[in-house]
Amino acid sequence: MIHPAYVSTYVPKRCGLATYTHHLRTSVRQAQMKKGAKPADTVIAVVDPDEALDYDPSLLRIRRNAREDYRDMARRLNDSPVTVVSLQHEFGIFGGDAGEYVLDFVRELRKPLITTFHTVLRSPEEPYRRIQEEIARRSDRILVMNRHAADQLAEQYRVPKDKCAYIPHGTPSPVPEQREAMRAKLGWSNRRVVMTFGLLSPNKGIELILEALPEVVRHIPDVLYAIVGQTHPQVKKAEGEAYRERLRDMIRTQGLDRHVTMIDRYLSESELVHTLMACDLYVTPYPGMEQVTSGTLAYAVGLGRPVLSTPYAYARDLLRPYPELLIPYGDADAWARAVTAHLSDPGRLQEWERKIRQIGKEMNWPRVGERHLNLFGELSQLRRSYADRSENIASASR
Repeated sequence: MIHPAYVSTYVPKRCGLATYTHHLRTSVRQAQMKKGAKPADTVIAVVDPDEALDYDPSLLRIRRNAREDYRDMARRLNDSPVTVVSLQHEFGIFGGDAGEYVLDFVRELRKPLITTFHTVLRSPEEPYRRIQEEIARRSDRILVMNRHAADQLAEQYRVPKDKCAYIPHGTPSPVPEQREAMRAKLGWSNRRVVMTFGLLSPNKGIELILEALPEVVRHIPDVLYAIVGQTHPQVKKAEGEAYRERLRDMIRTQGLDRHVTMIDRYLSESELVHTLMACDLYVTPYPGMEQVTSGTLAYAVGLGRPVLSTPYAYARDLLRPYPELLIPYGDADAWARAVTAHLSDPGRLQEWERKIRQIGKEMNWPRVGERHLNLFGELSQLRRSYADRSENIASASR
């Protein structure tokens, strides 16, 4: 019997980690049913004190800033039928300085622990270093979505290579048969569409595409750049919609009103899949080269869309067979040339779609769920006592 417990943010919270965990849970349950097993699991949602969301009443909860909840929840799981705990780690979702309250949870837990690191910093400063190092030490297995991240963990925290496992970021499956209908619905039928999606913030590099776009327009007059997604809640809280207005000013100044559209709303999973399928070229012009995961790039590749990206860590790993798809950050001329080359040649675009789909097929949720279930089954066989776990931790510290 495999009974996983997931510790993360969770839907209906509009958060990438919440969505990821929901899909992971669903795909694991489907993999269990495919094998003839009756699914059983537990979800522990990390919630903010001011949230008034309609959570499933069966979910257990950790109040983000209530330190006692972390230790209490670990004890509750210790006395439960749970066979393995899947911890989704991002520094910003847990309470305390740099999310340090999660350490109380992992210290108290007596169940096999698999931690998925959604961020692995190249040169972590304190307190990030000690927090991630202790989580790594206390975990029975560490999952990463970037093969280079495993090397970083080994180098920074002396994590044994065999303790790390690579499983790609899960994605929906392509629906190519609905592409033309969605293009017509969006008014994109006669446009060549470049797209970026995600919560809008200054760290997405959108200005770079806007800077490159006038040169693209000169060669491809029907090009349209679609910027899809709401403003990031933290950005909106700090400055309202000032950043979005700055982008609009840039669009007007460069005479790009007819060539840029902003879809300023939250898209459901189904809408997002169909909108991605409707674009011709997906771009992630991110400036931060240390970023080890990107759900947006993962979705685009999983859906088989042609892509261009700056060479941040996740893009380098995911697109490593095709380094020509990695365009330097800050080089608007290079971006203009690359976008123009892709959009001006339908045959070339179709060939890139075929190549990207080959990468993406291993990322679709049914396959990713199956791989997680196999790992959950392996770890569920562990029945470590507190003494065993303590000895392992002490040995790793020496």
